[in-house]
Amino acid sequence: MTTSFPAGDPTPPPPPPSAAPKRRGGSLGRTLTGVLLVVVTVVLVLFVVFNTQTVRVSLVFGVVDLPLVVALLAAAVLGGLIVALLSIRARRRDR
Repeated sequence: MTTSFPAGDPTPPPPPPSAAPKRRGGSLGRTLTGVLLVVVTVVLVLFVVFNTQTVRVSLVFGVVDLPLVVALLAAAVLGGLIVALLSIRARRRDR
């Protein structure tokens, strides 16, 4: 059996949609992401609930009293910014 193409079109027609590979695991990935999101949210809520005591934080320009969770989160954010800036600098140097 020979297949004939329309004049001037040397490309074969695309395969039928049923021949396309089926994706599996998409719903598993969404479920796993949802469970992980719930676990992280619960851990963060517990972190806030158990770290409500006030602490004195000495800054360069003064002393402030803050809830412990605010001080810890501020330290984590500042640490993350420092790491991000250093990694950007290292990537630019490698080019």
